[in-house]
Amino acid sequence: MKFIRIFLTVFLLLAAAAPSFSQDTREQESRRSALEKEIAQLEQQIAENISRSSSALNDLTLIRKQVETRKALVAESERQIMMIDDSITLTTANIAGLQARIDTLTSYFGRLVRSAYKNRDARVWYVYILTSRNFGQATRRYSYLKNLSSTLNDEAAQVKEMRAGLELELTRLDSLKVQATQLRDAQQKELAGLRAEEKRSDDLVSQLKRYRTRYQRQLETKRKQVEDLNREIERIIAEYIAEQKAREEEQRRAAAARQGEQAAAEAPAPVVDYELAAEFESNKGKLPWPADGPVLEKFGRHNHPVYTNIVMPFSNGISIGLAKGSAVRAVFDGEVKNVIAMPGYNMCVLVQHGSYFTFYCKLGQVSVKAGDKVSTGSIIGTVDTIDGQTQLHFQIWKEKSPQNPEIWLRSK
Repeated sequence: MKFIRIFLTVFLLLAAAAPSFSQDTREQESRRSALEKEIAQLEQQIAENISRSSSALNDLTLIRKQVETRKALVAESERQIMMIDDSITLTTANIAGLQARIDTLTSYFGRLVRSAYKNRDARVWYVYILTSRNFGQATRRYSYLKNLSSTLNDEAAQVKEMRAGLELELTRLDSLKVQATQLRDAQQKELAGLRAEEKRSDDLVSQLKRYRTRYQRQLETKRKQVEDLNREIERIIAEYIAEQKAREEEQRRAAAARQGEQAAAEAPAPVVDYELAAEFESNKGKLPWPADGPVLEKFGRHNHPVYTNIVMPFSNGISIGLAKGSAVRAVFDGEVKNVIAMPGYNMCVLVQHGSYFTFYCKLGQVSVKAGDKVSTGSIIGTVDTIDGQTQLHFQIWKEKSPQNPEIWLRSK
C-alpha cells in the first residue's frame, strides 16, 4: 500500500503543475497574437505605400521591420513547440507510470478477490481463526477477515481513480500532439513568409544601390528636415522655460513689494505645475501609446539602412507606422502649448505636463489649439501621409533634454 500512497502524491503534484503550464501557454499565445497583429499592420502599410509612392526606401523600412517581427514570431513558435514537446514527454512518462501502477494494483486486487471467494463460507473463517497458534495470531486473523470487505472496497476505488487519471492523461496527450502539429504547420508558413520578405528586402537594397545619387539627395532633404525640427522644438521649449522663470521671478518681486521682506521669503505659487510633473514621472514605463502601430524608427543615432557608412541625424523621438487616418491621442494630462507646421512633418502639437513635454508630429488634422487642456487618451488629431509614409513622429522631453519614448511607454 505504501507505493500506492507515494504514487498518488506524485500524481497530485503533476496535476498541480498543469495550471502553470496553462498560464505559460496563455502568455505565449498573447505574445504570438501581438506579433501577428504587428505583421498584419506592416503588410497593410507596405501595400498602401506601394500604391501611393515609388519610394523604395520607405518600402525597405517597413519590410525590414516586418522581417524583424517575423523572426520574433518564429522564435516564439519554437519556444512554444519546445514547451509542448517537454509536456508530451512528461505526460507520456506519467501515463507509463500510471499504467504500471494500475497493473500492479489490479493484480493485488485480484488476489484479494480470490482470497475472499475461497473464504466466503463462515465455517472456513471459524476454522481459520481456531487453528491459530496463539491468541495474538487469532486476533490478527480475526481483524484481517473483519476488514477484508472494507479493504476490497478501498482497493476497487483506487483502481477506479487511477483508471480515471489515466484517461485524463491520455486525453491531454492527444491534445498536446494536436497543438504541436498545428504549431509546426504554422511555423513552416512563418518561415516561408520570412524567406519571401528577406528576398524583397534584398531586392530593394539592390535597387537603392543602383540609384544611389537620387536617394542621397532624398537623404539630405530628410537630414535637413530632422535638424530643423530638432532646433525648432529646442527653441520652443527653451522659450517656454525662460518665460516660466521670468514669471516666477516677477511673482516673487511683486510679493516682496506688497508684503515686505518676510513675505518675499515665502515661495510664490509656481508657474510650472510640479505636481503634474511628478505624476508624469511616476508613470514612467506605464504611459499609454499615442497610437497603435509598430516602431519603425527608434530613438537615438542610426546608420543608413543601405549606405551603412552614412550616419543619420540623431532622432529625438520614435516613428510609429500607422494605418491611414489613425487617431493620435495624448499620453497624459496636460496643456497644449503650441501647434505648428514643419516641412516634412506637416502639423505638430506640443503638450506640456509640468516640466515635461510631449510632441506629436506628422498630423494631417489637428483637434486641439494652444491653451486647450487635454487628458490621457484625448484625441490630438489624425496622422497624415507624407511622401508615401503614414507615420506618427513622437517625442518626450524633460525640460531641455529629449527622452527615449519607449522607456516611458508601457510594454506592448
